[in-house]
Amino acid sequence: MIQHFQFKNMYKNKKLPGWTFSFYFEGTKYSGNYHKNGDIEWDKLVPPKEDTIKKQIHELMLFHVYE
Repeated sequence: MIQHFQFKNMYKNKKLPGWTFSFYFEGTKYSGNYHKNGDIEWDKLVPPKEDTIKKQIHELMLFHVYE
């Protein structure tokens, strides 16, 4: 389960889409970029169960960004 999920705008102009995010999964911190088309670009580490994690991130972003 994802813990401590955080995100912020990638650009100073908040009207431009694109966000950076970070979270913990099984005690390890992961981070990346979430693009307007839903693509996820991981910074360094790719989490195990990547497909499941991506679905959870999409749900969180839909809830928080596209309310």
